Amino acid sequence: MSAGWTTPDDIAAKVRRRWNDGSLLRAYANGEPFDPIEVALRGPRPAQIGDDLAAARDWVAALDAGRRDDTRYALEWKSVGGRQIGHNRLPVRAVVTSHEQAWALLGVTAMVRRFNELLAAAQRHPRIREWVIANPHRALALAPEMPRLIAAYEWLDGHRHSQRYLREISAPGVDTKFAERYRSDLAGMLGVSSTSSGFLAELGLRTKPALVRLRAASSLGLPTPLTELAARSDELAQLDLAPRVAVIIENEISYLSAEVPEHGVVIWGKGFEVDSVGRLPWLAGADVVYWGDIDTHGFAILDRLRAWLPGARSVLMDRETLMVHRDRWVTENRSATSVLTRLTSDEQSLYRELVEAALGDRVRLEQERIDWGWAAKRLCAATRAKR
Repeated sequence: MSAGWTTPDDIAAKVRRRWNDGSLLRAYANGEPFDPIEVALRGPRPAQIGDDLAAARDWVAALDAGRRDDTRYALEWKSVGGRQIGHNRLPVRAVVTSHEQAWALLGVTAMVRRFNELLAAAQRHPRIREWVIANPHRALALAPEMPRLIAAYEWLDGHRHSQRYLREISAPGVDTKFAERYRSDLAGMLGVSSTSSGFLAELGLRTKPALVRLRAASSLGLPTPLTELAARSDELAQLDLAPRVAVIIENEISYLSAEVPEHGVVIWGKGFEVDSVGRLPWLAGADVVYWGDIDTHGFAILDRLRAWLPGARSVLMDRETLMVHRDRWVTENRSATSVLTRLTSDEQSLYRELVEAALGDRVRLEQERIDWGWAAKRLCAATRAKR
């Protein structure tokens, strides 16, 4: 057969595109009329037929056999001029006119049978059925797990806003690991966020409590001999603390190394978990100093903290510190590009240089790479600035 002439596999390939994108199964599940799929056939031109009559006949025979008595597709014919071939007719178009033809052509009849079983299994739960229809191939891949997914869905849907932990799930055959493994699929069925925190929050389930870790001056009245405290943020908020100065440090080892200011606290900020710190009401009356990495995300965290504590000052996040430690720069994995509205003019200028790669590609100075003598001197100066 000459190269470029349409084969039964070419016809199947065009139909398969609609199978692969899920549109065939979605239309089938929704009971929509089948939209015929037409495939224009490339074959011998009339002038070529006489040059290789046998090849032309083989091409016609292959296409005719491929339709399997119209169970896979039908052929449209037209008469051609020139030398005769059979009845002077050549196929010019293949047409698939039903779901049954499409299934047979693609060899997916067994998969469609499983798909019907999935639809039947989800009949009592419209949201699951909608998810199956919207994600037919994912649903087919999860067919063996569907009974457990339905059981998990029923428990989670029935315990919305219960403030229970996911660990308490007691659906048949379902445990926490299963729910976490298929969180994205369950989220789609339940209509909630697929992120770990969003999934729990939007279902009204209890999240792991945020712990805030701090080191406090003895003058703040913590029980002896405690020098450090880690407590739930909501409970810590209820303590009667009145620090004069609070130093929030992003990195754990830097937090542990920093000197506790007189009548003050040092708090581990833990990156973007800084919201748990910012919510502490007794920080509103303190002089708050923040130290984070000099990179785009470090400034994004600082901006975020100021949403809670507008008066927070930064330390060791300046251009001088960055340039003095040029030999210790590393590369940020992925730069932030958000518009930050709570930075000072100097901070904004440095942030813009980092975003625009004015100093190099994705420049980052991690706070633990800063010379400790340099850091300690500036931390001390910053905590005394407003005394």
